[in-house]
Amino acid sequence: MWGITKSAPWMPKEEVKTTMRDFIERARYDQRAFYTLFVLWLIAVLIALAMIVVAFSGGPKGGEAEAPQEVSGPTSAPAAPLLGGVTLATAEPAPGDVAVQPSPPAPGEAQAESGGGAPPLLTAEPTSGDLRVGPPPFGYGIQVHGLIGDPRHTVGVVKDKLGLTWIKQQVRWHDFSPARGQMDWSGYDAIINAANEKGLRVMLSVVAAPEWAISYRDANPEGAPPDNYQDLADFLTALVQRYKGKIHAIEIWNEQNLDREWDTAEGVNAARYVEMLKVASQAIRAQDPNIIIISGALSPTGANLTDPNNPNRVIVQDDFAYFQAMLQAGFLDWVDCVGAHHNGINLPPDVEWQDAPTHPKAATAIFRGPFDNPHRSWSFKSTIWGYRDLMQQFGQTKPICVTEFGWASAEGWDTVPPGFEFAWDNSLQEQALYISRAYQMLRESDFVWLAFLWNLDFAQKDGIGPTDPNAPYSILDFNGVPRPAFDVLSQMPKP
Repeated sequence: MWGITKSAPWMPKEEVKTTMRDFIERARYDQRAFYTLFVLWLIAVLIALAMIVVAFSGGPKGGEAEAPQEVSGPTSAPAAPLLGGVTLATAEPAPGDVAVQPSPPAPGEAQAESGGGAPPLLTAEPTSGDLRVGPPPFGYGIQVHGLIGDPRHTVGVVKDKLGLTWIKQQVRWHDFSPARGQMDWSGYDAIINAANEKGLRVMLSVVAAPEWAISYRDANPEGAPPDNYQDLADFLTALVQRYKGKIHAIEIWNEQNLDREWDTAEGVNAARYVEMLKVASQAIRAQDPNIIIISGALSPTGANLTDPNNPNRVIVQDDFAYFQAMLQAGFLDWVDCVGAHHNGINLPPDVEWQDAPTHPKAATAIFRGPFDNPHRSWSFKSTIWGYRDLMQQFGQTKPICVTEFGWASAEGWDTVPPGFEFAWDNSLQEQALYISRAYQMLRESDFVWLAFLWNLDFAQKDGIGPTDPNAPYSILDFNGVPRPAFDVLSQMPKP
């Protein structure tokens, strides 16, 4: 610096003062030095002002916490909703005396695939690498029947023709583990390897404990959790070890608010599910902390039903009541994303439940539930956004992964599965429009991470025909020919 020497630690104070006076005197004749002095003075003033602001600024007082910040298939096809107008014996009457959302039936035949401290919140693009850096992009996904046919063709359709980035494949533990420690991985090897070779991300939905792991069986068993949750942990450990780096998300169970999926002696129980979720989550984290863990999506039911032979055994619980019970049991501590389902019946995706009676479809609809018996469970938007609102009410938040959504269309069919009459209310063009609009709504929301359409190819691969409850939702027809929804989805922008 011009004209000033830095005083040594031993320099007498008077010498320091003299040196500074000399500098000031020289500054009269040296303009550059004058400017330098002015800058130093200005910095000192700013520092002093900053210290004053910090000293007198408000903040959390000792012992006070800041207020929480709010953040603004199936196990096969959805089963028929309980029809509006039917009187239900309810454990807790739901508004409007409703039971609604199609809950997926169990597969039945072997060829009918079903569809369906705490870890930090994942905030990164799901890859086999580090998932926790930066905000994740919205994931466009679809559920495939990956165990039938050529998986390379299936993933090629998803990636090259539809332009999607994720596939969902359900893993029915029951069907592929005949004895403890035994598992037939062959079908999964093929679809998972094919997806990775194609650059697709993979979400597995794990459901249905094998018979050797359960003791309770009712007259019509379809799916149940294991008696010992460690059995599930052992299975998930083997699963992740086998496919480490090749699977990017795991959904732990499916529609566990129905006894068809949670078939136990005590009936459905949210606290029990969270106990299992914790064990499962810890097992996955121990093997691969980058896998996105998703809670099992609930069936939007709008009803509470008990076993006719045992009024203390709940066989169907309203999804909002069950969701609140999961929140109270701390389920968000064990997941990165909250699973959600909604198959939109015969309402467009942006119509809320209270607006259904005045919607134009009310005048012509064959299926009357949403119009004569309005309830939030009929509405795609009311359900998905409602889960977000429930989390906010509890002062908590996690992103939502919509692991199953879609609209059924039976245009041109002479028959539909019993209870699926709403499929006649949706034309093929409406199915396409609703699917496209739903993807757009979910992407534009500030809380949905992944969205999986139900489904690509079950109509063709199940080989059952119009009585197959999976078929009306497929975007490929019985012969594998694209329906209008396929074409619209392939052309839809996917930012």
